[in-house]
Amino acid sequence: MKTLILFDVDGTLIYSERRDSRCFAQTYTDLYDRPFPTIDWSKYPHVSDTTIFAHLIQQHFQRPVTSTEVAHFKRIYGERLRQHRLDNPHHFYEVPGAAQAVSQLLEHPAYLVAVATGGWKESAEIKMQHVGIPSQRFWVSGADDKYTREEILQEAIQAVQNTPSTFNRIVYVGDAAWDVHTTRNLEMDFVGIRHGHDHDVLLHLGATQVLSNFLNFDLFIKAIEAATPPLANNARENI
Repeated sequence: MKTLILFDVDGTLIYSERRDSRCFAQTYTDLYDRPFPTIDWSKYPHVSDTTIFAHLIQQHFQRPVTSTEVAHFKRIYGERLRQHRLDNPHHFYEVPGAAQAVSQLLEHPAYLVAVATGGWKESAEIKMQHVGIPSQRFWVSGADDKYTREEILQEAIQAVQNTPSTFNRIVYVGDAAWDVHTTRNLEMDFVGIRHGHDHDVLLHLGATQVLSNFLNFDLFIKAIEAATPPLANNARENI
C-alpha cells in the first residue's frame, strides 16, 4: 500500500508574486468593465476560481454566473496566462526543488502523486508545464464545476481510487490558511510549504509539519511520514 500525496499549486509548487492573481483580476476587468475588489483570496468564499468568479458576478450584476461565461472567462484567462509566461518567463518560477521532488515521487514505489488546486485545471496545468512539472503524468483536480476545496480534494482522491493503484494514507501539501482549514475539516494529514520561511503562519493555525521548499528531498519525506491533520486551536495551545 502507498501514500497518496496531493499537492496544491499556487504558492506550493509555483510562485509568481501574485502575478497570476493580477492576471485573473485584469481578465475580469477587461471582460466586465468592473473593478476587481481585491486579489487577497482569503476575502472570498471557499477560495477557488469558481467561487471567486461566481461571487463577483453576483456582486456586480445580481445574478448567477452561467456555464457559458465561465467557459469564456477560462479561455481568455488561459490565453493571458500563456502569453505572460512567454513575455516574462523569469517572473514565474517553481518553489525551489518542486519539479525535482515531484519527479522523484513519481518514480518512488511508496508514493502516488496527484494535484488538488483551487484554480481551474487548465490554468494549473499551464503553470506546472512552465516550470517543468509533468502534469500529464498524474491526475489534476481543479475548481471546474466545484465550489469548495473539500470537493476538489475528494474528486482527486476518487480519481486515484478508480485506478489500479492502491493507497492507505493521504497527505495534502499546501501553503495557505485555507489549506489548513480544509485538511482539518477532512481530518487529512497536512504538510505546509512556506517558501518565505514564515513557518509560524501555518504552525499557529495548527499545522505540525512546515518546510520552506523541496530542496532537501529526504527532509520532505520525513515531513510526509510525520504529518498529521492540523491541530485544533485548543490542542495547539496545550502543546
